[in-house]
Amino acid sequence: MPRPTKCRRVCHFPETVEFVPKGEASGEYLVLTVDEFEAIRLIDREGLSQEECGAQLCVGRTTAQKIYETARRKLADILVLGLSLKIEGGDFNLCNGNTELCYKRDCAKRQSPAVLRTEE
Repeated sequence: MPRPTKCRRVCHFPETVEFVPKGEASGEYLVLTVDEFEAIRLIDREGLSQEECGAQLCVGRTTAQKIYETARRKLADILVLGLSLKIEGGDFNLCNGNTELCYKRDCAKRQSPAVLRTEE
């Protein structure tokens, strides 16, 4: 019996959660979970290693590697087959900025409460 899925910490919920190819859409779509999106963002966009990504997600390096590989495979299918993409679901907690594990010391969520109120 497999172990239960460990809840992942996600710092940034995606602003855009659906992508559709221009032109004729096939109607099919693939779902990228929020933690898979976060792994892609951390490794490909932010330049973190898989070990650093795992620490940020609160999982081990091998788990981060599996999440990343699954996400990359889905993105390849989306691009090659011209499928639509939806980002939703997954077992995650949204970071509130109260942790010392955040890789960005200047994280917007760590700013003063007055600054956060103006953004909401």
